[in-house]
Amino acid sequence: MNDHHQTVSSENEINLKVLLLNYLRHWHWFAISCLIFLLLTFLYLRYNTPEYNISTTLLIKDDKKAPNMGAANVFADLDVFKSNQNINNEMEVLRGKTLMQRVLTELNLQVSCFDEGTVKKTELYGTGLPLKFIIRDLKPKAFEFEDGILIHVKNGGKFTLESDEGKKDYSFGSEIHESFGTFTITNIGTLASDQSIRVKFNNLRKLAAYYSGAVEISMVNAEGSVLSLSLIDPVPAKGVDILNKLVEVYNREAIEDKNQLADNTVKFIDERLSFLVRELSDVEKNVEKYKREHEITNVSAEAQQYLQEAGDYSRKQAEFQTQLSILKSIEQYLSKDETKNELVPSTLGIQDQTLNGLISKFNELQLERQRLLRTTQQNNPLVRGLEEQLNNLRTNILENLRNIANSLEITVNNLKNNSGQFKSRIQNVPSIERNLLEIQREQGIKEALYSYLLQKREESAISLASSVSNTRIIDAAMSGDRPVKPRKMLIILFAVFLGILFPVGLLYVRDILNDKVTLISDVEGIVPVPILGELIHSEDESHTLVVHRSSRTPIAELFRLIRTNLQFASIGKENKVILVTSSMTKEGKTFFSINMGASIALTDKKVVILEFDIRKPKLIKDLGIPVPKKGITNYLVDNSLQVNDLITDTKLVDNLSVVAAGPIPPNPAELLLSSRINELFKALKEKFDYVIVDTSPVGQVADAFTLAKQADIGIYMVRYNYTFKQQLHIVKDVYEHKKIPNLNIVLNDAKEENSYGYGYGYGYGYGYGAELDEQRNWFARFKKYLKRG
Repeated sequence: MNDHHQTVSSENEINLKVLLLNYLRHWHWFAISCLIFLLLTFLYLRYNTPEYNISTTLLIKDDKKAPNMGAANVFADLDVFKSNQNINNEMEVLRGKTLMQRVLTELNLQVSCFDEGTVKKTELYGTGLPLKFIIRDLKPKAFEFEDGILIHVKNGGKFTLESDEGKKDYSFGSEIHESFGTFTITNIGTLASDQSIRVKFNNLRKLAAYYSGAVEISMVNAEGSVLSLSLIDPVPAKGVDILNKLVEVYNREAIEDKNQLADNTVKFIDERLSFLVRELSDVEKNVEKYKREHEITNVSAEAQQYLQEAGDYSRKQAEFQTQLSILKSIEQYLSKDETKNELVPSTLGIQDQTLNGLISKFNELQLERQRLLRTTQQNNPLVRGLEEQLNNLRTNILENLRNIANSLEITVNNLKNNSGQFKSRIQNVPSIERNLLEIQREQGIKEALYSYLLQKREESAISLASSVSNTRIIDAAMSGDRPVKPRKMLIILFAVFLGILFPVGLLYVRDILNDKVTLISDVEGIVPVPILGELIHSEDESHTLVVHRSSRTPIAELFRLIRTNLQFASIGKENKVILVTSSMTKEGKTFFSINMGASIALTDKKVVILEFDIRKPKLIKDLGIPVPKKGITNYLVDNSLQVNDLITDTKLVDNLSVVAAGPIPPNPAELLLSSRINELFKALKEKFDYVIVDTSPVGQVADAFTLAKQADIGIYMVRYNYTFKQQLHIVKDVYEHKKIPNLNIVLNDAKEENSYGYGYGYGYGYGYGAELDEQRNWFARFKKYLKRG
């Protein structure tokens, strides 16, 4: 796991260094790009109109803490006409388009004047405004002029008005009638002859919408009611006037609202007072009439007397009713058989002497009877005599009870009649009193309302006379000394950023669109073939042979490095025959074959190079030696020729020989299938230590595959910035299907942009044994550090 993380980290580091090196190699792109963007920035800042921040601070007074003198507070105790001032509501009022349109109208901003410059135009305002416009009527057509109209000043108080409709001459102060409006222009400043003033008519509705959105309103403190109003405008004086006028109009409208409310309140109270006077007079007349009709002076005293008398009758009636109940109970008691031999209960307060005497006598006889029965039998004559007396007394008592009950009932009925009369009078008293109270209540309400309205009318009159603004200006509108737009430092930094980003984007797009091999990773990502090394770009294009015994150039050292890698790659294997091919022409097959052969020959090995690219031979030409009379094609068609007849000493490097291709045949593919090919390679392997075969590109013809059976090792040339990435799949196919034995890759024509900063010999041995200029600048030292990895 740790190895995997280390590998990923290493790859990321490599990719970052590749990108950084790629950018450093194109440092002049960045320098030119930054210079161009900085120049454009300078022009932008030079001709851009600076904008300034104008701000003012406003205190919104709290109605809850202020004295209740305002018209809105006249009916605050009734929760009518109540004004709940809210800071957020006031902010929305200040943002209102209607309010802003009124501000712009009062500032006469229907017209904007500009001084025409060579590149830009400057708005004129305030004391710098040389013209005054008196607008009588403007048609919608005036707002459609994109560039407005142009005033060309002439001598003698005249000017030429130029619009989309043409040119006309007018005099200052005269009324102008055009299809887009009627207005007058007066000269209030100093105007030079031939001076041109650009005039633009503003649609106040649209202009108000713009400025209402441009004015920033914010709370200074969340706990307070202080507002900050700010505006960014290219004309500071105009911005100051707009903010000051905005506050002024806002205060004026607030006072107008208050006065309007107070006026309406006074009118409402006056109307109600006149109505209440009439109603109060009617109510008082109704009270007088009602008392006269019902002969009432004091309803409460008379009602008290009626209640007292009715109470006496009710109490007596209740007493008689109680006596009647007692009499009925005694009668029921005496009438029962089971109680005929029992004592009769007391009359319980019935004041009748006869009845009380009879009951007392009855109870005495009952007691006597009960005493006799204790000693004698019930049929005893004495007992019978007592029972007869008791029966007579019971009859008398019952008769007496009935008489008394009848008398009491008559008395109760009389009491009921008398009580009903008084109750009738009592029942009429609440109705009379209730009606009178309703009339008096109505009278009281109207009197209280009359007094209340009189008080509120005076308060409204006071509030109308003492209306003040709800706001207080803490800081009047002021403009900043320095412009806030454009932000020079930010724009310069952004220009530098774009100056860096633009070439980065170009390089990125170039790399995305580039379908050629540019890095060794392009090869390693597709082809799992061993890489013997890299060859740098040869500056000496006039000489193909760059490897000599005394050469110490970087490319010569790279060939020596590849020679060494070749030996390590074939340890334990015979590598006498080396086949060199590529995907297409001009990838460096012949160049590599010549110099690889020279490099091996310098080790006292006998080397022969075969010019087997018989379709387009160029090996002899690149060596610069005379063309031999006989070549490979001659040998293949002429059985009389011997191998020794083909070998030519280059005389350029010891132990280095060549075999020329010979005349170009009409049938090269069939010719390479000749049986003499085997004889040729057999003889050459016996005579030389190494045989290097320069063949045709495998991406175009199949000659190399025909010769592959003779080879011990294959070298596939890939040229940076020339070989297409798609052609690497040919190499992959050759390697995977073993069409060429022991295939290896050599990367040719490497330049700085094709390197990670290290690699298979890139820069290896550079300057070894030679003097170098150690006085390098910081840029060169930085690049060297990156290459060092």
